[in-house]
Amino acid sequence: MMRLAITTAISIVLLFSVLPVTGQAPAGQIPRTPDGKPDLNGFWQVLNTADWDLESQGGGPAPKEGLMLGAVSAIPPSLGVVEGGKIPYQPSALAKRNENRKNWPSLDPEVKCLLPGVPRVTYLPYPFQILQYKDRVLMVYQYSYARREIYMKKREALIDQVLGWSNGHWDGDTLVVDVTDFSAPPDLRPGKTPIGNWLDRTGNFYSETLHVVERYTPIDATHLMYEATLEDPNVYTRPWKITMPLYKRLEKNMQILEFKCAEYVEEMKWGDLRKQPGK
Repeated sequence: MMRLAITTAISIVLLFSVLPVTGQAPAGQIPRTPDGKPDLNGFWQVLNTADWDLESQGGGPAPKEGLMLGAVSAIPPSLGVVEGGKIPYQPSALAKRNENRKNWPSLDPEVKCLLPGVPRVTYLPYPFQILQYKDRVLMVYQYSYARREIYMKKREALIDQVLGWSNGHWDGDTLVVDVTDFSAPPDLRPGKTPIGNWLDRTGNFYSETLHVVERYTPIDATHLMYEATLEDPNVYTRPWKITMPLYKRLEKNMQILEFKCAEYVEEMKWGDLRKQPGK
């Protein structure tokens, strides 16, 4: 009887070691749509300081315009997300970047609630939603009502846009997005010239000849690896790449909310144009 009990126990252990428990997905499994493609639907967000500075740096005090906020507006340290550590600027472009850095609170398009461009829109500190269809992928961002439409059947660009023109295709399990035809965010104030395209809050930038190739690769059900290769012959000496993970938001009531930053900056942008009493 003892031998029979031991044999039965061993058989049960072996049985459960080879048969998966019903309702439990194997570790690392990638969810898929009915046509077999990775299912990227959901809400995603970065967990890094790339929007402050793509390159590694040790942090620093708040800019002059934000000194009254102390540590709240200080620049946090970062390990960086640029492969190789440094953005390969041409000498004249590096000088412009350094000048941007000195004056970023008054020049950064994000401060004025202007559209941020690609790839910056991905690593702003706000969530965004991916809506996946067979013929296109929509990306809806919480920041400033930003929207992107990625065409899975190539279409020629109709017009230059701040977020560029996006055509996509699948490379195995990776969504590859080719982004071209950028424009600069306009400054609508009378007599103002367009503001430059910035990559972060410390003045890294690109021109309207930028070409970006994005890659969204699922790691498991709740993580994507995001890569973007940037090529701009007017600014950089060679193509360069950033890499970072995207994390899926798992709250039951998760949704994209209205971040009405256009209204929040009205006084800063237009207050001096308001008609003054008695004038």
